Amino acid sequence: MIIDCHGHYTTAPPALGLWRDRQIAALADPGTAAPDPADLVISDDELRESISANQLRLMDERGIDLTVFSPRASFMAHHVGGFATSSAWAAICNELCFRVSQLFPDRFAPAAMLPQSPGVDPASCIPELERCVNEYGAVALNLNPDPSGGYWTSPPLTDRSWYPIYEKMVEYGLPAMIHVSTSVNPAFHTTGAHYLNADTTAVMQLIQGDLFTDFPELKFVIPHGGGAAPYHWGRFRGLAMALKKPPLEEHLLNNVFFDTCVYHQPGIDLLLEVMPTRNILFASEMIGAVRDVDPGTGFNFDDTGRYLAAAGLTGEELADIRENNTRAVYPRLDALLTRQGHEPQRSSTHA
Repeated sequence: MIIDCHGHYTTAPPALGLWRDRQIAALADPGTAAPDPADLVISDDELRESISANQLRLMDERGIDLTVFSPRASFMAHHVGGFATSSAWAAICNELCFRVSQLFPDRFAPAAMLPQSPGVDPASCIPELERCVNEYGAVALNLNPDPSGGYWTSPPLTDRSWYPIYEKMVEYGLPAMIHVSTSVNPAFHTTGAHYLNADTTAVMQLIQGDLFTDFPELKFVIPHGGGAAPYHWGRFRGLAMALKKPPLEEHLLNNVFFDTCVYHQPGIDLLLEVMPTRNILFASEMIGAVRDVDPGTGFNFDDTGRYLAAAGLTGEELADIRENNTRAVYPRLDALLTRQGHEPQRSSTHA
């Protein structure tokens, strides 16, 4: 199989955005009641059309069998309103991704958005996380290390305030993709700066702490190829030494993984050269931040499977990145695929 571990519902029917607009408008006017989630009506046919003409079409064209599917990252916007606002919004978005997974059960597996809010205890997210696992069959979650929207008011990921979420992740066998949302800080473009800054920041926070001593089974996926991590791995190794931490192979790489949302061949080649194959998961984040055709290749920038195919990998290495590594990091997805009749084809790395 080819599994894309990083997909967002970026093509949801317009009614979703209109409901969100009403919710935000109500925050600005104390005399206006927030819209009722029941006011949002999106038919199964609308969902099918939004997926078939977009993600599913591209998956078929590119040979992708299944996508781990979560709400649109830039729409999470945890900085808007308070916990009640985020809670209602997350519940709606998670339900839509679940419905997509039910309409296309062999092609999409849901991942949960959390109702995070600046200054609010992360433990407040647990009821929604439990609902997504127990009712929707979520195989992963997205964790925003900066709910403030680019101002970084939250403690680092190694802070004990995050531990209740980590405990649930270990209990349920869920990995978290570390993924920020919209930046409202004018210094940071959302997808060109804030996303990549956050990936890099998360790696450094994990180097500075000792989180995986407390949670040896915890799994994080750092998207967008790890931000600056592969390019500056020597710097990170040297900083770890200065901080008296173990070698990064021991300190991070049993728990931290990197996806292939890197949109040119040299970037993928560097990722493959620097990181062990077992730490790399196939992903494209289509239809996402970069949607155009690269005039240098004639193919979409986010057609990341082409870069892997051209990277000179062995068949076993390709199988690991495309399927085996993801099934190892996402045990609930592995169990789902096994129930569907997709027996794992384990390599020597995942025997």
